[in-house]
Amino acid sequence: MNDPTIGSLRVNGATLHYEVRGQGPLLLLIPGGAGGAASFDGIAEGLAAEYTVATYDPRGMSRSTLDDPEAEQSVAEHADDAFRMVELLSPDEPARVFGSSSGAIAALHLLTARPERVERVVAHEPPVVEVLPDAPEHRAFLGRVQATFHTEGLMPAMAVFSAGLKKDGESIEPKAEIQLPPQAAARVEQTMTNLPYFVGRIVPSFMSYAPDIHRLEALANRLVLAGGQDSRGELPHRPAAFLADRLGTELLHFPGGHTGLTTHPDEFAELLRKAFLA
Repeated sequence: MNDPTIGSLRVNGATLHYEVRGQGPLLLLIPGGAGGAASFDGIAEGLAAEYTVATYDPRGMSRSTLDDPEAEQSVAEHADDAFRMVELLSPDEPARVFGSSSGAIAALHLLTARPERVERVVAHEPPVVEVLPDAPEHRAFLGRVQATFHTEGLMPAMAVFSAGLKKDGESIEPKAEIQLPPQAAARVEQTMTNLPYFVGRIVPSFMSYAPDIHRLEALANRLVLAGGQDSRGELPHRPAAFLADRLGTELLHFPGGHTGLTTHPDEFAELLRKAFLA
């Protein structure tokens, strides 16, 4: 893999670490969960044959530092960070944007807030549970996660969180271990470091966010909603399926589950390339 060009960008209340590969139209990749720019290492190099591929650590994650480490987080501010990245790296042309999980939530808000700066968004399993008919149940679930986090600590909270993401009736017993690529396995330590911030400030803010569905309907020709082949019925998959049905668009299924870009990088990158060419 060729070494990316590294940069930093000052935004409101934070300094963002970003990486750029390739040449061509801008493709901005917004990571989700407790991951950062490194979560796209498996797909960025291949996509850089056609695009200027930009990845970054969201504010407060990994190498992107907050001016105030205790600052509350909001989807709108994270989406504005993505907008600032587009302004920096593609000032004259709109960008293609991919977001995964919480990064997909930021991508949805970016599309509705700054549509003139976005050519197309592919949003992979944005867990916008507020759009679901059973949203009150998920609010209660998120409340249990936060209560557990504050009274019992990180790992018990993660157990509650992980159990709540599974499909109804699915066992929470560990599945057969998936052999991750070496680069992905090497990221585990950094992901663990980011987890308290993710659980304490990203999860409650992002999963209580309600996208502007009417605005998304008007922009549906620029939005591709996506899910994992193996995560049908799981909580992060359901809002993507619901929104695709509401907008009258096809739900694109990527290989693997919620973390398919890590477990199936080559197939994931190829399908993402096709999604932006369609």
